[in-house]
Amino acid sequence: MAANDAWIRDGGRVCLDFVNTLRDRWDVPRETLEEPEDLARWLHGAGLVVPGARLPAQPGAALRSARLLREAIDRAVLGTAGGGLPALADVDTINEAVAAAPRPLLQLVIADGRLEQRAERLAGDVAAGLGLVARDAAELLLSPEVGRVRVCGSDRCALRFVDRSQGGRRRWCSMSRCGNRTKVRRHQERVRN
Repeated sequence: MAANDAWIRDGGRVCLDFVNTLRDRWDVPRETLEEPEDLARWLHGAGLVVPGARLPAQPGAALRSARLLREAIDRAVLGTAGGGLPALADVDTINEAVAAAPRPLLQLVIADGRLEQRAERLAGDVAAGLGLVARDAAELLLSPEVGRVRVCGSDRCALRFVDRSQGGRRRWCSMSRCGNRTKVRRHQERVRN
């Protein structure tokens, strides 16, 4: 991935941010996970793996599997958000990845004068990090929040996000990125005509 091409993390869920690593889905899709090292860096930037997380013995195969997981999550979430059920093959792909997720280590902490639990969920390798992404997707698929998953309304963007706006009518992944650009472009088209 190009150094100046930062990953967008506006999905509202880590699994949607992972889906959004394939950009410009409406136009010419652009891959941001070009190399296995990109996948490891993305997982670290998402706070899912320890620094220097191990790549598997066959890193190219791991990257291909990650991309397959990404598309299975995308299809499952969009299908469920639309009121349907995900395809069994997508459910199997997600479940297989979830199996690699590390179990959270339960720790006790004292916060605000109360005893609370904190679960540490950092993975030591890429497969376990992808398991955490898949676990987040499974949790989203089972929650009412899946009905609030949207696709950016920009002509080119198509990023996926959870609409947490009060009215539930958010149209763009981000006003600063797509919303304002779309509004300016539409205004200029009206002025020209």
